[in-house]
Amino acid sequence: MLNTITIQGRFTADPQIKNTQNNIAVVSFTLACDRDFGEKKTDFFSCTAWRQTAEFIGKYFRKGQMAIMDGRLQNKEWTDKDGNKRTTAEILVEHAYFCESRKPQFEELPANEEELPF
Repeated sequence: MLNTITIQGRFTADPQIKNTQNNIAVVSFTLACDRDFGEKKTDFFSCTAWRQTAEFIGKYFRKGQMAIMDGRLQNKEWTDKDGNKRTTAEILVEHAYFCESRKPQFEELPANEEELPF
C-alpha cells in the first residue's frame, strides 16, 4: 500500500515543541496552502511531527514562512465534549524542507575610503 503526501504552504503560527511524559519531542501545527486552480481558496492542513523532525521544525520555522512537508496522511479519532465520536485527517510529517531563502544581512562598509579593500 502507498500512503504519501507532500504539501507546500505557510505556517499559520509559530510551531511550539512539547515533550511527552517519555521526553519525546512533538510539534503540531497548521499549514495554509493556496489552491493553484479555479477559484482562489486556501486549505488548512493539520500536521504533527515527532522526535528530530519536530525539533528541526520548532527550531527553524516561524509563522508565515513557506515550507514543504513530506509524510503520510492518517485519521485521528476523538470524542468531542458532547460525547460524539469524531474523525480528523492529519499529516504525519516525516521530512520538512525550506522553500524560501533567508533575506541576507548586509553590513555597512566603512565610510573612510582608505579602509576599503580595493
